[in-house]
Amino acid sequence: MMGTRRRMRFIHGVVAWLLGSLLVLTLVDAVSYELFFVISLIGVLIVTELTAPMNVTPAWRRRLRWVLAAGLLVFGYIVIRRILEILPPEVLP
Repeated sequence: MMGTRRRMRFIHGVVAWLLGSLLVLTLVDAVSYELFFVISLIGVLIVTELTAPMNVTPAWRRRLRWVLAAGLLVFGYIVIRRILEILPPEVLP
């Protein structure tokens, strides 16, 4: 029962973060897939750390590492793409 409560707390935290960030992005008229993804990833990382158990790591949290790793890879791709857009053409080979 305790594991289910912690899992639901995690899910509620992530959903609240996603809805809040979408609301803020909409209010400031800055909605884009990339920005929403980056803000969502930051939120998931924060909620993951805030809801982490002290002693035992449940199986669902171990599987969550793979999702977070994939998110960080996509984040790295976005950052590299943005850097390449900013650099002048003569710098690139």
